[in-house]
Amino acid sequence: MDRHIPMHALPEEIQKMSPEEKVCKYCGVSYLILHEFKAMEEKVKAMEKEMKFYQGSIEREKILQEKLQFLSQDFEQYKIDNESKTERWSMFFFSIIYLVERKLQKTNC
Repeated sequence: MDRHIPMHALPEEIQKMSPEEKVCKYCGVSYLILHEFKAMEEKVKAMEKEMKFYQGSIEREKILQEKLQFLSQDFEQYKIDNESKTERWSMFFFSIIYLVERKLQKTNC
């Protein structure tokens, strides 16, 4: 946190005040630092809110990585299956072409 360093000394009337006049009667905090304390409280609240957002991020990332790995494996398996099916269909069509050619040769002879 940035530290505020005053440019000017406190006014003389504040310097001459008794300690009882400079502190809050309820909480005992000096009025001179109360404003700074409240600003720090607000920053802490904002940081806590941000921490809540990031709190589960490591676990969420781990789950997403696992899902990505499963999807990649599925994709690879689908590619292999597709290649195998393509190869079988090619063999099937070549067989049909071969049989048709043989049939044509027999009819021509």
